Amino acid sequence: MACIELENLAHSYLVNPTQPWQWALKKMNMTWRQGGAYALLGPSGCGKTTLLNVISGLVKPSHGRILFDGRDVSQVSTEERNIAQVFQFPVIYDTMTVAENLAFPLRNRGVGKGETAARVKQVAHMLGLEPLMSRRAKGLTADLKQKVSLGRGLVRADVEAILFDEPLTVIDPHLKWLLRAQIRRVHAETDVTMIYVTHDQTEALTFADQVVVMYQGEVVQVGTPQQLFDEPAHTFVGYFIGSPGMNVLPARIDGDRAHVGSHVVTLRSGLPQTAPAGDYEIGIRPEHLRLTRGGAGLPVRVRRFDDIGRVKIVHCDLDGLPISAVIDEDEGVPADSAVLVPDPTRIHVYYQSCKVA
Repeated sequence: MACIELENLAHSYLVNPTQPWQWALKKMNMTWRQGGAYALLGPSGCGKTTLLNVISGLVKPSHGRILFDGRDVSQVSTEERNIAQVFQFPVIYDTMTVAENLAFPLRNRGVGKGETAARVKQVAHMLGLEPLMSRRAKGLTADLKQKVSLGRGLVRADVEAILFDEPLTVIDPHLKWLLRAQIRRVHAETDVTMIYVTHDQTEALTFADQVVVMYQGEVVQVGTPQQLFDEPAHTFVGYFIGSPGMNVLPARIDGDRAHVGSHVVTLRSGLPQTAPAGDYEIGIRPEHLRLTRGGAGLPVRVRRFDDIGRVKIVHCDLDGLPISAVIDEDEGVPADSAVLVPDPTRIHVYYQSCKVA
């Protein structure tokens, strides 16, 4: 098991990149502590899989270093890094039994029969595979095949980290919850470093202790699920985390007031003295807006609302700007004179998409 460090890491698939968009990974520094459960979260094409492949050794980085427990492994092969990977589609041998699949990584490394049998038994018990040990893998369901694939990574006692590349994409929704919970339980039992790539915020937030949010090849925030929701450091984090995502509105900032069109919103504080001049945005989550009929606040036109049972999502128009609020399921939605009242302590101010206040 290893502490994994990225030092000034960057990667481009081009020989001489000259534009920011030509970098698959922009310069980053990061430490993945030993035994941590991490998720790499972001949309397709943001660099998640490239970063995972750089860590595993499948891709050699253009710049920077990867350190395992202080040892530079940037040019070391995947096999020498002792990394286990679980891919979107299970990598197992259909002609082998479950027991033979679990034993294969150890036999391939010349581990003795006694130790192999003991490790296979331990992992099978951990994953609940004991009743299936004599079955051929060919007839297993997709979720069971993915369990076997996970077991092949866990069976090696020397594994430094387990890397998951969207492992539940082909699994039925109900089984996703069960398998993800089992992976979490296995992590707690083994204390092995796990890095889980996904574009699904629910998967990331329910799996990881720390979520690494990526956007356009860049790490824009690292934090706990609660930190990402309460204090999004980038407008993309606010938009991507939450359902619906954070409202982002162009604003002119004057002291502790934000001017949104012809309306004024009170902020929890003014801009810091070092804040640059230019165009700003304010962000507020739909959960932090109160919907009333009349009174002080932001006058809006209700376009529609979605009743999803537990809450209602109200979609409004603020002088041509879309804005949404989340209200309790039993609250009424005014047909006219609707006003949104923001909580001033939950408003975030952004400059060039990055949080400044």
